[in-house]
Amino acid sequence: QVQLVESGGGLVQAGGSLRLSCAASGSIFSINVMGWYRQAPGSQRELVTTITNGGITDYVDSVKGRFTISRDTAKNTVYLQMNSLKPEDTAVYYCNARKTWINPTRNYWGKGTLVTVSS
Repeated sequence: QVQLVESGGGLVQAGGSLRLSCAASGSIFSINVMGWYRQAPGSQRELVTTITNGGITDYVDSVKGRFTISRDTAKNTVYLQMNSLKPEDTAVYYCNARKTWINPTRNYWGKGTLVTVSS
């Protein structure tokens, strides 16, 4: 019903910046929350940031002040601007979309994009 396509990952030096994009298509009408998760090798997948349809954002403490999530509703696209990157930010980043107002809640995932931060 919903397809998510990420782009923008790559290799960057510590202190640099990257901008990730996630384009949503399909049955997007009922999506009310979008966000980004990340998973490093050998680690659990963790929630990084979310944004609601009303523009309310939330961030994990480790990225506050460095990452910014935003959205362009006309393009059905969510972005993640990552500044002051650290080696510990290295992970596969996954776009997530939720339909929370249906039962059960639906979650949709992109295939992920790799971000590598060199020291």
